[in-house]
Amino acid sequence: MTAPEAESVRTRPRAPRPSVWRGQGPVVAVVALGGAIGATGRYAASLWWPTQSGGFPWATFWINVVGCAVIGVFMVVITDVWAAHRLVRPFFGTGVLGGFTTFSTYAVDIQKLVDAGHPRTALAYLAVTLLAALAAVWLAVTAARRVLKWRQR
Repeated sequence: MTAPEAESVRTRPRAPRPSVWRGQGPVVAVVALGGAIGATGRYAASLWWPTQSGGFPWATFWINVVGCAVIGVFMVVITDVWAAHRLVRPFFGTGVLGGFTTFSTYAVDIQKLVDAGHPRTALAYLAVTLLAALAAVWLAVTAARRVLKWRQR
């Protein structure tokens, strides 16, 4: 590059940066708001149905299974039925349902069960939660698509 070309590159005005509120700012905000709502719901459920020491963590199990089913229905609705606003998916899918479901607590529950001397319960919990969550998503997607197909007749 010649000296005049290099000088031209240095003095060329830079394109203005897009405002954070036009880019990812709103997405981050709605994910945070949705996450707070979902996590509050999860916390309320854990208070309502506490886990006994060494017992099967039913509250976390059902939170994850129900959350996965709702995710399945939600994805069908926003992909097959409704042209949602660009912030709906991050708010509800990532925020609310991401805050409500709790696979980190699932991992901690497994570790607590092992540490408390209940490895069989931990293994059962590990396997049953995974299978139930996957089945919940599949069943919810299948049911939602069948209902939509039936309503279109």
